[in-house]
Amino acid sequence: MKQVMDYQDLRNLGYPQNQARRIIRQAKRNLVKQGYAFYNGKRVGLVPTTAIAEIIALPELEDDKQ
Repeated sequence: MKQVMDYQDLRNLGYPQNQARRIIRQAKRNLVKQGYAFYNGKRVGLVPTTAIAEIIALPELEDDKQ
């Protein structure tokens, strides 16, 4: 799997457009809370796959962490 994902990748996994965008926004918020201020920008659309795996809990995404 990819190292980073955007909302189009989530769309390809079967998520509707609005839900995919909300997942990306939530992942960015979580990363900012962890101290990665880079993800605080509006134009940043790529987030690490591990951040998305924490939100949607997909086993195939979490396997890449190991």
